[in-house]
Amino acid sequence: MKNENIRNVAIIAHVDHGKTSLVNELLKQGGVFRENQVVADRVMDSNALERERGITILSKNAALMFNNVKINVIDTPGHADFGGEVERVLKMVDGVLLVVDSFEGPMPQTRFVLKKALELNHKVIVVINKIDKKDARVKEVIDEVLELFLELDATEEQLNSPFVFASARDGIASLDYNVLGDSMKPLLQKIIDYIPAPNGDFDKPFQMLVSSTEQNDYLGKLAVGKIERGSVKVGETIAITNYHETNKTSNFKITNLFLFEGLKQVASPEAKAGDIVCVAGSTEVTIGDTVCDKQNVEALPFVKISEPSVEMTFMVNNSPFAGKEGKFCTSRHLRDRLIKESVKDLSLKVFDTDSADSFRVLGRGEMHISILVENMRRDGYEFQVSMPKVLFKEIDGVKCEPIDRLVIDVPEDSVGNIMVAMGERKGELLTLTNLGSRTRLEFLIPSRGLFGYKSQFLTDTRGEGVMSSVFEKYDVFKGNIERRSCGALVAYETGEAVQYGLYNSQERGRLLITTGTMVYQGMVVGMNPKGGDIVVNVCKRKQLTNMRSAASDEALRLEPVKPLTLEESLEFLNDDELLEVTPKSLRIRKIILDHTQRGRADFRRKNGID
Repeated sequence: MKNENIRNVAIIAHVDHGKTSLVNELLKQGGVFRENQVVADRVMDSNALERERGITILSKNAALMFNNVKINVIDTPGHADFGGEVERVLKMVDGVLLVVDSFEGPMPQTRFVLKKALELNHKVIVVINKIDKKDARVKEVIDEVLELFLELDATEEQLNSPFVFASARDGIASLDYNVLGDSMKPLLQKIIDYIPAPNGDFDKPFQMLVSSTEQNDYLGKLAVGKIERGSVKVGETIAITNYHETNKTSNFKITNLFLFEGLKQVASPEAKAGDIVCVAGSTEVTIGDTVCDKQNVEALPFVKISEPSVEMTFMVNNSPFAGKEGKFCTSRHLRDRLIKESVKDLSLKVFDTDSADSFRVLGRGEMHISILVENMRRDGYEFQVSMPKVLFKEIDGVKCEPIDRLVIDVPEDSVGNIMVAMGERKGELLTLTNLGSRTRLEFLIPSRGLFGYKSQFLTDTRGEGVMSSVFEKYDVFKGNIERRSCGALVAYETGEAVQYGLYNSQERGRLLITTGTMVYQGMVVGMNPKGGDIVVNVCKRKQLTNMRSAASDEALRLEPVKPLTLEESLEFLNDDELLEVTPKSLRIRKIILDHTQRGRADFRRKNGID
């Protein structure tokens, strides 16, 4: 049986190919907003961090009506680090819109999300977006998409997937790339015609797989998923079970039931097979659980989320300035928050260590963990993190490391710089394609080779380059890769940085702090471009005498300072350093603060002395 009045579809794509803009226009033209209503750009990016960074971090549900059919739309992240969000919501839908940029064509994350959709045998509508670009290559991109389908072993039916040509920014779509169209109606009609209605026997016992959870201030935890069969009503008592732990079954009473209408969750007394719903009433339910009829407890299998490839250590702040700026500073606070985050985000794993004050956190990439760090910082947490490291594996007795597929688009005159940088980082060139004034290079490169590379990449390409990567496979360890070529300027003593001390220190390298900044012994206050660490005294004051000279009254001019962002700080970190994170400050520090002890430790390490 099919619920013909519903279509469930997810929008998947590489980052910046226009998913959220497309959802915006679909909602507008689906009658979700009033004609005179002011609608923000990227209305689905409701999280403050998403709006600041211009990326989607969490998948979100919305719904619209077209020709008396309800279309449930799920907007997903495009960045590879949040691929786990995409993987789990694909179980809620029956088809996908694969959005591809008309100039860039298929990119690494396009391959990843399409592979996951094909594995679940979903119907695919390919949306070639941004066809109004002056350098659009629509014909070539169509061929590239079809080649990608072939590479991913698509079936004959999947190879015949329909193409729609759109400009999400202008709110237009067409079935012919030579005709721009005047609205999104062709795409909405194609969704109804091509994406199958959800299957589900209305008369069988209720069953639903929980694909995501939300927290409501008044109702507590909400379980979100698609009802696979049967129906459910408010007030019913249902069971929770799990495919991997069928012995852990418990019951709870449904206190509230919500369906999606537009961007809102609307209370409903009943829902049936095919509906995407939010169920309230249990604090125990987690992603991957099955909620079902208590008389017919049957668990549904849940998609296996790809394993994390990067790890960092989170620890209690023990610097001289500990506890001055944060609200939550203890190991209990830190552990509770990390465990809570790992329950919501299945791509994130948290482990205790030998020390009660530190925890191993595993994620999908630097950005994945840095978003967690930023959110915790904004919530008042104070802690320290170590340098990001990749997770090695031993396969058949051989040490292996994660390898990424890296795609770089740069102006032609920057290709030489990229080749040199990739050679130093053990990158292996796969393809080189001329795109007119720009060149696309595709590499297989160790994941650790990309740590700290972004800032150098922007310098090498004068800010005009675009790079993106996605995990490809584990392969044999490629050898040593130098993490950073510059050293650090380290504060000599604790105190307040003054102009005289900073003026004398800036001759040694680029400073990261300004006058009036409080520093402590062992804190990194700048970069030494020549390599190696140098201890500088930024707190040193000018000695006062009763003698005057011609130069004594001259102003001490300091170079402009650009403080490091969170991502830049994580890129800069070395293995003997930590990043101190507080709601107000980011401070890079040496693990061993005392200069004498640090010198002895370096000597023992270089000479192999335990």
